[in-house]
Amino acid sequence: MEAAACGPALQFPLHACSNGNGGKQRNNLPSRRSNLRLVTARDSRRKLGFLTQRKPPVGLLPTCQCSQVVLALEAGYLHASSNGNWLLKTKAQEVSSCLDGRSIFLVGMMGSGKTTVGKILSEALGYTFVDSDKYVEQAIGQDSVTQIFKQRGECIFRDYESDALRKLSFMPQQVVATGGGAVVRPINWKYIRQGVSVFLNVPLDALARRIAAVGTDSRPLLHFESGDPYTQAFVGLFTLSKKRAESYASADVTVSILDLAANLGVEDVLDVTPTAIAIEALVQIEKFLQGNNISRRLFP
Repeated sequence: MEAAACGPALQFPLHACSNGNGGKQRNNLPSRRSNLRLVTARDSRRKLGFLTQRKPPVGLLPTCQCSQVVLALEAGYLHASSNGNWLLKTKAQEVSSCLDGRSIFLVGMMGSGKTTVGKILSEALGYTFVDSDKYVEQAIGQDSVTQIFKQRGECIFRDYESDALRKLSFMPQQVVATGGGAVVRPINWKYIRQGVSVFLNVPLDALARRIAAVGTDSRPLLHFESGDPYTQAFVGLFTLSKKRAESYASADVTVSILDLAANLGVEDVLDVTPTAIAIEALVQIEKFLQGNNISRRLFP
């Protein structure tokens, strides 16, 4: 049965790939840098219907093609969301063998989606999810990072944060969402590099809009006496980003949400789904591990 069309659809240019017999076959799947254009719903059913009819065996979908196909699904060009979830699990199985139990450390500015994306990644990989801020809150015995900042100061929080990352670095098969400022202390990179570090790079304007929508009360570094919530968030984020940009650039993998939105044809980066971000992270992690032939990095 053909998938029901929903909204504008995408046409993928023909792409040559190996058929397993030394020859080449033609598939309606995009290359990594292919340009996508709008077509009619009828063309969509004819061009993309096979994706909802048959699922290729796990491991046989090329990495570069998997990323683009999933982005199309996640953008809503096909009706069956189950296919997006299936492709996420498929890519996670492929990457799992490359990870060999290594943990993933997500880094990035506050509001970049580390917790949301981290939970999706951990579920897909069968890993444990840990929020380092929550870990510190439990260790200190206080309800929030804001309380810790007010009552004990940022320096005490950073000390506990470093100790948390040290302990977490010894534990395999975890996805750790780090605090936005964890990257500033050089010692923390010693711990983060025991796994694979992934920088979620979100434009400051998008971060400010996201944070302003829920308020800055839970963001102790964004408290200012004047200005509307958006202005407070943007000014604070801009100041912090200048201090942290070089540290974020040290991550093993960078996932640019701006580039992802452009590939999807999405105008607002906040409309890119967490699942699409998680899949792109898996694709980039696999490229990093394969390209660098990484062995386990353990310190005494």
